[in-house]
Amino acid sequence: MIISKTDGPVTTLVLDRPAKRNALNRAMITNLRNELAAVEADVSCRVLVITGAEGHFSAGRDLGDSDASTPLQDVMAYDDAYTAVFEILRRSTKPSIAIVQGFAVAGGFTLAMGCDFVIADQSARFGALEMRGGFPAAINTAILSHLCGPRHAMELLLSADMFSADVLFRMGLINELAASGKELEEISRRRIDALATLDPIAVRLTKEMGRATSTMPLAEALVMARQLNSLLMTSGKIDAAAEYFKES
Repeated sequence: MIISKTDGPVTTLVLDRPAKRNALNRAMITNLRNELAAVEADVSCRVLVITGAEGHFSAGRDLGDSDASTPLQDVMAYDDAYTAVFEILRRSTKPSIAIVQGFAVAGGFTLAMGCDFVIADQSARFGALEMRGGFPAAINTAILSHLCGPRHAMELLLSADMFSADVLFRMGLINELAASGKELEEISRRRIDALATLDPIAVRLTKEMGRATSTMPLAEALVMARQLNSLLMTSGKIDAAAEYFKES
């Protein structure tokens, strides 16, 4: 139910359960976690893409997998695998892109927001809908609170509304909007190709520093940046960079 496709340095994971709008059941979540771990370990992969099959990204977690009678240890194992998906994405050394059409709601919204880049067409609809059932959108809360200001985060989390791709684009939660499916393919291809050409060590260092400094005071972040620059100056990277800019 997770289809993995490799095209040179690009790995695409397709959420493939179209009869349920690609809702994530236990098997899919375990499979997704394992596929993400494999991608992270694959040194030949430079870009990760996550998308959904047949016109939708994902309707989120399949709530039919658990109820009040489900043993606590089973629920916790499910949640451990689910949380691991976002931790792998957060710590990944490779750029990740969510390509979104149709619904990306509840856990599907979370999964899209957990990627480094989000590209969507204007038909896409997003929402943290858990509150409609009196259930807090816990992981969405954690992720959205880091991605956007508190007013936008609370609007998304407490309203339990569906939001258009245009609204999320204006909130800064979507990188690029496409007017059609064809344009979505074209925009996505350009972004993927550009990311695939980047030096993987430079990408890794940028992502790791971005993650580390996001919770630091600026003064400490600048110290870390200066130290990294000094190390890179003695690594040979500066010579390669100088040669590139001289030729371009």
